[in-house]
Amino acid sequence: MTRHTVFALLLFISTTAFCQDRTNARSMVISQYGIVATSQVLASQAGAEILARGGSAVDAAIAANATLGVMEPDMNGMGGDLFAIFWDAKSGKLYGINASGWAPKALTIDYLKKKGATKMPPAGIDSVTVPGAVEGWHKLHERFGLLPWKDLFTPAIFYAENGFAVQELIGSDWQGSAPKLKQDSESRRVFLMNDQAPSMGQIFKNPDLAKALRLIATSGPQAFYSGQIAQAILATEHEFGGAMAADDLKEFSGEWVEPISTTYRGWTVYELPPNGQGMAALEMLNIMEQFQPAKSGPVSTEEVHKRIEAMKLAYADLARYNADPRFAKVPVKGLLSKDYAKQRSQLIDPHKANCNPQAGTPPSSDTTYLTTVDRQGNIVSLIQSNFSSFGSGITVRGMGFVLQNRGALFMLDPAQPDALAPRKRPFHTIIPAFMEHGDDHIGFGIMGGANQPLAHAQFVSDVVDYGMNLQAAMETARFTVRSNFDPGCQILIEDRVPADTRQQLTNLGHQLEVRGDFSMYMGRGQAIDHNTKSGLNFAASDARTDGSAEPEPPPPLRSQR
Repeated sequence: MTRHTVFALLLFISTTAFCQDRTNARSMVISQYGIVATSQVLASQAGAEILARGGSAVDAAIAANATLGVMEPDMNGMGGDLFAIFWDAKSGKLYGINASGWAPKALTIDYLKKKGATKMPPAGIDSVTVPGAVEGWHKLHERFGLLPWKDLFTPAIFYAENGFAVQELIGSDWQGSAPKLKQDSESRRVFLMNDQAPSMGQIFKNPDLAKALRLIATSGPQAFYSGQIAQAILATEHEFGGAMAADDLKEFSGEWVEPISTTYRGWTVYELPPNGQGMAALEMLNIMEQFQPAKSGPVSTEEVHKRIEAMKLAYADLARYNADPRFAKVPVKGLLSKDYAKQRSQLIDPHKANCNPQAGTPPSSDTTYLTTVDRQGNIVSLIQSNFSSFGSGITVRGMGFVLQNRGALFMLDPAQPDALAPRKRPFHTIIPAFMEHGDDHIGFGIMGGANQPLAHAQFVSDVVDYGMNLQAAMETARFTVRSNFDPGCQILIEDRVPADTRQQLTNLGHQLEVRGDFSMYMGRGQAIDHNTKSGLNFAASDARTDGSAEPEPPPPLRSQR
């Protein structure tokens, strides 16, 4: 055996050993063509097919999102809201869309108090705000779409009409929502089979939703906001004594917004401005930046404690200041200043958990996430949601989709920034994100209510501080909280965090609720990185989902389809 042969053999053995010892369960998907990453394999495939037909990243995102509305009706659908970030590869410019709906004109604090309410209802007709998803699709397609609008809904219509096999994790969530669905006769009829939620592997069909999707495909957003679907929404509202009127739907419009950003150890990280909670992720990163990454790693006591405490401070500010900026002055610039982060970081005690974090004084100044990239390198980071599982619990009569319950996040105290008001948008938990450094441009997001800002910050830190690839960063064990407004010391944490670390965190005063290896409480994320130097795309799909990252078929295969 020659010396060169021995060297090659040793190199093979060492490389193989490294791969066998990795901590992430999945590999990244790497392709010179476009990729679609979603929480359902068939939705990812639907988006990839749109790319293969010459569609843009936006076209693929809309097709995938519409398909997800069929396959994950608990999480999202045309009865919910939407936010997205679009990165234009040619110009390097970012565009943000806020397609979150407003409260009906007649839904006021006095209106609810006269009905005996002392706080916003968590579900039911008075938690319903105007759904913005279809308007978001329209705005995105109008500006960045390439294929005809009607072609984007073909996969979703097919699966709604012909059925699909319910996947493992969504099947479990569906089962848990059965009692809620039984409270509305239409929800019971549409989403239960023999009065039971469909279980994993059962074929589920939704012909009513197929009809609604056809109306959207042929008549555009007008079908939803002033046409046949609007009439069905208003009839449903009337049946339950709701406040929504025709003008609330007809006059709604999505809004193009400028993303907000901060820098984190040389990377620029972007979120969308309020009424979403993206500023909390950026503030958390600013506070974390005041400390060096723990040499003992991302799931060490030192690192996890620092992240938890930074999260509490950022969430205290979020609860105090976040609101619809058209109705309240939100001090975004002050909250994201580095000087303010330095001031807030000094409140972190490395030896003790803070169970009662307070908001600072800054200087003036259940959800589905998906990401797509096309062969030109354009990236869409999109998130869409009903809020709670199956939203308000009320299904639009004859249309096969539930109405969201975003209004539940308003407050009935008129002194609060998020006080309910006519045509005001509520606090929003869903946030798409984007980060870039040099040649790398990453669209990413991790869903899950209060989980999202802290999950974003953990993901960014894992990439930047610990050099993880997208898949490893997405899969690394995480912690989360149940509430944006009062996280206290109650922390949910995956049991892949070492037992000795969990014990040490408990000794510091954290009250840990240990969840499974890959817990859905930690959110379900996707990420895509376009490298402008190599032209390659890298994608990750969270092991906490039923989904995948699916590459666009290359040209020879496209021609055979």
